[in-house]
Amino acid sequence: MMTQRFATSAETGAGATLRRLLTADGTRAHPYPTRIAANRSDARDLSDAVHALCAVHGHHPDLLAIAADLTKAPVERDWLLEASEGFAVERAGLAKLVAAAGPLPSTPGQAETSAALSAERHTLEMLARSERAGVALGAAAALVGDWQAIRLVLDHAADRFGVLLPPASALDAEALLDRTAALERAVGFGAQQLLAQHRGLWSLLEARASARDRH
Repeated sequence: MMTQRFATSAETGAGATLRRLLTADGTRAHPYPTRIAANRSDARDLSDAVHALCAVHGHHPDLLAIAADLTKAPVERDWLLEASEGFAVERAGLAKLVAAAGPLPSTPGQAETSAALSAERHTLEMLARSERAGVALGAAAALVGDWQAIRLVLDHAADRFGVLLPPASALDAEALLDRTAALERAVGFGAQQLLAQHRGLWSLLEARASARDRH
């Protein structure tokens, strides 16, 4: 006899959707950032990651700032404004890391990498400007949630390159989504698209590390 599994309240809603997506598809689920955050990671790999993250997320206005500017709902807008202020601190930290890490490590296919990073920035901007209710919020929430895992890489890079980074923001993206009336499907779509861009970034960096090892 087949038993039916009923979802609890903690397993439903946009906040729970984000949590599941972060677990399945976020930075923590990709093996490469876990590897380069380890104590014996190659400094070239850390430098490459810092430069790439800065190329994608170091520009202003970023995804959070654009979404905050275009969002009208008060609760969502207030959260996005706070998140944008916190991310400005993260961008400043990225700039310090790039300066401390020095030039990009020599890697075959740099022109293709630059084009891919530019395309990723464009995709993030399109998500932030989406006219479909909930998409920009979902992407923004996924960025804030996934950044907690990205900070593990950045914190290790900071230790390696002698940079003092401020504490990471403690904003709760899941709690925000549970307090809003945003459409769960649209929020999930925005979050999925953001995390797909991050997965692609880590896979690109992994391929670049392999290319360096072959030369």
